[in-house]
Amino acid sequence: CSSPKNHAGHCCTLPLCLNGVLVACIFMQLFWNVLHQGGLVLSCCSIHYMQGPYDKPDGFKYLSNRLSEQEAVKPRANRMFFLSIPPNVFLSATGNAVDQARSKSGWTRVIVEKPFGRDSASSKELGMGLAKHLDEDQIYRIDHYLGKELIENLTVLRFSNRVFEPLWSRQYIRNVQIIFSENFGTEGRGGYFDQYGIIRDVIQNHLLQILALFAMEQPVSLDAEDIRNEKVKVLRSMKMVTLDDVVTGQYRARGKLPGYLDDETVPKGSVTPTFSAIAMFINNHRWDGVPFLLKAGKALNKRRAEIRVQFRHVPGNLYRDKQGADPDAACNELVIRIQPKEAIYLKINNKVPGLGLRLDQTRLDLQYQEEYQGELPDAYERLLLDVVNGDKRLFIRYDELEAAWDLYTPVLHQLEQSQVQPELYPYGSRGPLGAHYLAAKYGVRWGDLSDGADNE
Repeated sequence: CSSPKNHAGHCCTLPLCLNGVLVACIFMQLFWNVLHQGGLVLSCCSIHYMQGPYDKPDGFKYLSNRLSEQEAVKPRANRMFFLSIPPNVFLSATGNAVDQARSKSGWTRVIVEKPFGRDSASSKELGMGLAKHLDEDQIYRIDHYLGKELIENLTVLRFSNRVFEPLWSRQYIRNVQIIFSENFGTEGRGGYFDQYGIIRDVIQNHLLQILALFAMEQPVSLDAEDIRNEKVKVLRSMKMVTLDDVVTGQYRARGKLPGYLDDETVPKGSVTPTFSAIAMFINNHRWDGVPFLLKAGKALNKRRAEIRVQFRHVPGNLYRDKQGADPDAACNELVIRIQPKEAIYLKINNKVPGLGLRLDQTRLDLQYQEEYQGELPDAYERLLLDVVNGDKRLFIRYDELEAAWDLYTPVLHQLEQSQVQPELYPYGSRGPLGAHYLAAKYGVRWGDLSDGADNE
């Protein structure tokens, strides 16, 4: 149980639904971190374990009674439900949790984990199902990537630094790359992954949300609705994804490293992509003609998540004969490394010290581990604290989710109906060659595949 300093006597409990069991979790390590960082005082702490089916109300009634016993000494009790469960039982569990175990004296909030459906129709069905039991302001659709430190800092970097805002447009930016890669495969979770694939699992939610935050106009205020209004405007301004701008891949075995189809939980002959690269465009005055390249994959050579902003060439460059035959290599690039080793650095051209005139590219580098002492908060810690505080800035609104699915549903259906064969790539490689051709189509090179320190 927790008691906020400025609301003495109030209680906040966190019931969970995980892996087929109900857990009334009134205190755990992660939640303790949330309360501690939020300036809350712990008045008591305990863990209660309960087992019960998702679709039966009796278990949730018992859960509510157990919670009420813990809350009895408090004048007001708030309840926050975190449902990390299979999509096919989500609505029944949510309905029972809210109908049978909602708070009688405080607020009730429900955290919804992805997947938020498989396409526009299933997402709408899920939304309508939730609306039968909850108001929109009670629903917190969580995307843990939005809780990461460098994503939280994205709007600060842009809107609080005069040097960046004038450059944040098609006049100066040549392309934007949002990259997510893992150096491991499905590791026995292929059966679940195969139902969704890399586009639904990563690109349509994590990377598209980052894109919207990156490209949005300055909001009227830092209020949650003002920020989410601007994100929705970006999504509604985007060109629908077409098959011509999509590359899919699937990792194969390499030596002793197993391929995707070697996972016993994956259906034989599956064409579900474990890699995809997609080109997207925003049809507005700020970003018209600028390619936004999204890339995500499993079993690649490195684990990383980053945003790369490649700027245009210097017009009438006085030093072009000093910068080699490749003009792209001399372009400025802003890199926001989300994970691991969080960092922000800007690649600039500089004179090499000495009597001659020789240019080199170097970095203005902010390494978070070196600059800021202490461990960065976990994304879920930040987001759970936001739920406690009722702050929805980093959560997805229903119309925002609807706009995101509208961009991807047609191409996802086309990929599945046509049984498009993904390009095979070796486990631990840089991914399929098709990704390079897609980038080259728009005069772009993937920044994460360049030589040198960027590949550390």
